[in-house]
Amino acid sequence: MIHAIVHAADIQDRDGGSFVMATMFGLYPFLMKLYADGGYQGPLFRRAVAKIMERVNVEIVKRSDHAKGFVVLPKRWVVERTFAWLGRCRRLAKDWENLNRKALAFLRLASIRLMLRKLCNPA
Repeated sequence: MIHAIVHAADIQDRDGGSFVMATMFGLYPFLMKLYADGGYQGPLFRRAVAKIMERVNVEIVKRSDHAKGFVVLPKRWVVERTFAWLGRCRRLAKDWENLNRKALAFLRLASIRLMLRKLCNPA
């Protein structure tokens, strides 16, 4: 996990995504490509990302109209797999936290646990 922000549930992902990009590209100005799902599609998000950093290429990973049933989407499975790994942490499985900063702290701890497990058990 490179960066995360926990915000209120009344903020739409597309609106919160531009805030995440503003803080993340300030920390990592060398990033050139951004993969996003269909929820971030539209001119508002593209303009917000272009205003933050002009050279970033936003690629929307969409499901094919001809696909039937379950189809693995390129690049999107990496994010979904990571969410599944983080969801195995008991503390993140339910929304127990009352404060955003505590939820972010437990998200970071779970990510650190996941990275340590990958480093210590290379298979």
